[in-house]
Amino acid sequence: MKKVLFVCLGNICRSPMAEAVFREKVKNHRLENQVQVSSAATSRWEVGRLPHQGTQEILTKQGISFSGIKATQIKEQDFLEFDLLIGMDAENVVDLKRIAPYGTEKKIHLFMEGVTGKENIDVPDPYYTGDFNQTYQMVDQGTDAWLTYLVKE
Repeated sequence: MKKVLFVCLGNICRSPMAEAVFREKVKNHRLENQVQVSSAATSRWEVGRLPHQGTQEILTKQGISFSGIKATQIKEQDFLEFDLLIGMDAENVVDLKRIAPYGTEKKIHLFMEGVTGKENIDVPDPYYTGDFNQTYQMVDQGTDAWLTYLVKE
């Protein structure tokens, strides 16, 4: 079983969106017994909260469930349990590498790194931009790339 953890600052916009979209794609490809997905925050500001209203609206519009998703803060055990820890932007990646237990740094990746021509691009935080559509489009692209990566592996 491969375990994937999407990570952003607050775990209410980007990473829960990525979790829900990826979970849907895993289900559609009948890989639920092979891939487990979750999300977390580098901060503890929003712990226990549901996804942001904008995230809920775009996921609902796309017919994607966000059931069971609530903000959590990453913990040391996550670095040991998950195979991939995917930061939604470069700052998330830096934060993850800073707190990663020794030997787990190789598990940390930037979300868009698998999308040709966009490998070093951050997924903008719609909490600040207000553009949940742009974020969704990037999450859709990036999750396709991560699913392809896992299927090939």
